[in-house]
Amino acid sequence: MKTMKSIVFASAVLLLPVGVLAQQEMRTVDTVTTTESAGTISDVGPGTIVVRSETSSSPTNYSSTKSTTYVDDTGAPVSVETVRSGQPVTVYYTREGDRMVADKVVVRKTTTTTEVPAPIIQEKRTRTSTTTETKY
Repeated sequence: MKTMKSIVFASAVLLLPVGVLAQQEMRTVDTVTTTESAGTISDVGPGTIVVRSETSSSPTNYSSTKSTTYVDDTGAPVSVETVRSGQPVTVYYTREGDRMVADKVVVRKTTTTTEVPAPIIQEKRTRTSTTTETKY
């Protein structure tokens, strides 16, 4: 009986550090959440992009880094030098403290048309038939 108690006690002592290590590992796991926001570029500068959205009255500032990627609707890379104020974008970003860091910026094509719409042409056909009656 004493041998059995000794084995159980030794097992408990040996397994205790494993439980403590498992708890420490779980506490060091960080969760990174990427969020997206759509709007129109208000200003672009070195290390920053300012976007005005339809849902917010004030513009939102995003930090851009060397790892920030700029792409078009199809996913093709876009040069940051071609990104201008007034372009519609979707910004994928992560929070780092009180900063919002842009991971990816999708530049959408502007859809402004200045063409005058073509006139609508309706074709109407009229069929006229005349019946004459002859009396004999």
